[in-house]
Amino acid sequence: MAKIAVLERKCTGCGLCQSNCPFGAIEMVGGKPELNAACKVCGICVKNCPEKAIIKLETKVNDVDKSAWKDILVFTEVSERGLHPVGLELIGKAHELAAPLGYSVKAVLVGSHISRHAEELQHYGLSEIAVYDDPTLAFFRADAYASCVEDYIRFSHPSVVLVGATALGRSLAPRLSTRFRTGLTADCTQLELKENSDLVQIRPAFGGNIMAQIVTPHTRPQFATVRYKVMNPAVRRDDASGQILARKIPTGVSQSRASCISVTPVPQKKSISDADILVVGGRGLQKESDLDMIRELASLLGGDWATTRPLVEKGWTTNDRQIGLSGRTVRPQLIITCGVSGAIQFTSCMNASDHIVAINTDRNAPIFDVAHIAIIDDLYKVIPELIQKLKEAQT
Repeated sequence: MAKIAVLERKCTGCGLCQSNCPFGAIEMVGGKPELNAACKVCGICVKNCPEKAIIKLETKVNDVDKSAWKDILVFTEVSERGLHPVGLELIGKAHELAAPLGYSVKAVLVGSHISRHAEELQHYGLSEIAVYDDPTLAFFRADAYASCVEDYIRFSHPSVVLVGATALGRSLAPRLSTRFRTGLTADCTQLELKENSDLVQIRPAFGGNIMAQIVTPHTRPQFATVRYKVMNPAVRRDDASGQILARKIPTGVSQSRASCISVTPVPQKKSISDADILVVGGRGLQKESDLDMIRELASLLGGDWATTRPLVEKGWTTNDRQIGLSGRTVRPQLIITCGVSGAIQFTSCMNASDHIVAINTDRNAPIFDVAHIAIIDDLYKVIPELIQKLKEAQT
């Protein structure tokens, strides 16, 4: 565990550390720098001290009192479009993890005019819904949102905090884990909770060659981010339950260094993550124009098309069409892979699909380990036949 220390015998009181600190964590007291609770141990002050009077120390970690940290907290992202569905998936997983230990599941909402979303969350079996509702939170500022969630974590002491691996969540979660001097595992594909409340966070590692199991046994809370379409969503209940707890925004949030200059709405694009049917082209495609038959098959099935990473790297399509750890996670009702070998980077982001059909000439291809239907044949023979039969069926 790291911390920042000041060597007073070397310090000249120049104040460069205070002026360079992005978190306002350094105060000059009696001509000497003192660190407050806002310090994130980023090390900027260490690099900028001309006298080398500020150092970073590694200290021994003492085991935390795990009994003081209970329940599971889900950060539920909300925007103008409503609740992000990844939040409901995390709530569903949280209920599954919490049940054996008798934990409750709680949620925290941050934003402006979000009370109606809190009322909707009452239909998902939560014991408490904390709401930070203020006009100054109308747009995302990482420091302000982190301060609000940090405030509720210090109030409620959850053992586990789950955050969606969205653009917002990937910015928020590291800031929170740093503030609590604890660990964070990003893009988890599986989560398990031990009897001693240690969270086993499972994700592909080393280029997808292994599945790493990560735990943070000495600190609390335990943070993890999970991608959209990885977990089963919570089931909405007819009855409303759970207390809505209106929280005041922490001091200083409204004076954030970040400000909104202008807002440019981004047109909503259709995502492959939302498709019920997907046809996927892989390395087995010989040329870029062969994607036309992938698109045609997808169109005839009333679905969408996607690719693996090698085709994106060739420049045949863009990253928003890619399935994999560096692309999108999908969970369609039907997925047909064409010439896809099935590396774990790909399969870990689609193996929860309801029906998986794989077409490949290599009978030993890893994709067949997750496929429900295996077609060991040439995709240049199979796909045109499928297209022809679908056309005949539609006439």
